[in-house]
Amino acid sequence: MNREEALELLNKKLDDYRSLSYADATRRIGDEEVTEVAGDSGTAYQIEIQITWDGKPNGDVRVMGSIDDGSFRGAFRPVCGDVVVKPGPLDAS
Repeated sequence: MNREEALELLNKKLDDYRSLSYADATRRIGDEEVTEVAGDSGTAYQIEIQITWDGKPNGDVRVMGSIDDGSFRGAFRPVCGDVVVKPGPLDAS
């Protein structure tokens, strides 16, 4: 697995979540998403996204992502990344 290519693809996917509002992020708590993408090299990758509270309910929201190419090594050592969505001043709990 080309880890640089995988990280680039994962970061591109996580960019979708960086732009989420806090309200949208909280509505998606518990969501899991699995998508398949192809890198410029032609390698097929699987991206898994999970959205959870980051520590305590009604606090920050953590979007965790991992990507691998389905190989034995890739499946046991995926490339991982995350995004934290924080409440803003208008998101009083």
